[in-house]
Amino acid sequence: MGTTLSAAEARRAALRAQGLLGALPGRTVPGLLRRLGAIQLDTISVLARSQELVPFARLGAVGRPAVHRAFWEPKGPGAARAFEYWAHAACVLPVEDWPLFAFRRRSYRNRNDMWGMAPDHVSARGVMERLASDGPVTTTELGGARKTPGWWEWSDVKQAVEYLLACGDVVCVERRGWRRVYDLPERALPEAALHDELTDRECHVELLARAGRALGVGTKSDLSDYYRLRNVGKFADVAEEAGLLPVEVEGWGQPAWASPEALEFLEAGGRGRHRTTLLSPFDSLIWERARTERMFGLSHRLEAYVPKAKRVHGYYAMPLLHGGELLGRADPARETDRKGGDVLIGRRVSLHSRRAVEPMAKALWEAAEWVGCERVRVEQVVPGELAEPLREAVASR
Repeated sequence: MGTTLSAAEARRAALRAQGLLGALPGRTVPGLLRRLGAIQLDTISVLARSQELVPFARLGAVGRPAVHRAFWEPKGPGAARAFEYWAHAACVLPVEDWPLFAFRRRSYRNRNDMWGMAPDHVSARGVMERLASDGPVTTTELGGARKTPGWWEWSDVKQAVEYLLACGDVVCVERRGWRRVYDLPERALPEAALHDELTDRECHVELLARAGRALGVGTKSDLSDYYRLRNVGKFADVAEEAGLLPVEVEGWGQPAWASPEALEFLEAGGRGRHRTTLLSPFDSLIWERARTERMFGLSHRLEAYVPKAKRVHGYYAMPLLHGGELLGRADPARETDRKGGDVLIGRRVSLHSRRAVEPMAKALWEAAEWVGCERVRVEQVVPGELAEPLREAVASR
């Protein structure tokens, strides 16, 4: 019979695994990337882009240039520390994990398409010839990304290069501004990482082990979703091979597995200092919505693509983490006032209770200082009776 964990123990194990409880060894962006295994990319930038918000939530006011250097500034051929690929979604991944995605690269090659788009093979050959002769290039240098304005209206060359990236024939280890720079894997990646020797089963086992370490404890759905693993075979057997241990979590009502590291942490007392911070909606602590609701009692949805009139919490509502709980949400914005100073605005702040007031004020100011804002202004607050206490707490900092 497996170990039984309380819901609170499972939550602490998850926070510890995600680097949000206790001290982070090394406290560097590359170290954090290795710990999490994947950091999701997104184009939306309110305070900053999600891939910058994730390190901020764990490391504090880490410089945004330091994040860019860690992810996208290799120090010469074969010196990449990270690469972009399809994991949970489009993610930055540690370069040593390139071999673990051999199963997915093979799948794209066998399908001969990507999201139903069959690449133009003449364009694909042209991309490969251009990279071989000219070195790393952006889509703009290849001829442009768009056919016409609109979502997914990719040009033939953009479709071709993204298909080649999915297949592993090209790689992205660098960005210029926000543009991907495409290169040949044999030129960009360290030689030790450059192979597709692992079987699908070996890839699944290793990625499931990493998912377990990154989540601490999770159900089959939680663990599989971390890298979007499908058709892994009998899950319990793969989990056992990955070194995960069966546990029961009170209130979950379904089988779960924990990493040995998580259980050792709990056996040692399971304590540490909690972070108080605003989380990106794409943060790996909360990116699986069913898990977030089960573990934290918060039903959270990104409303950026919801019509404005139908939004409940705001365009880019960021959950507030404090004391190991999610106590509210803030939808931030930035503006420059008449005096030329930058202001962080809480356009809509939702608080679960009076207990969330001080932590929200602290988190808003920490975020403001990180992005160079001199003031914080709170607009709409829900519930309304907490509006003045929150404004007073913000003003007193």
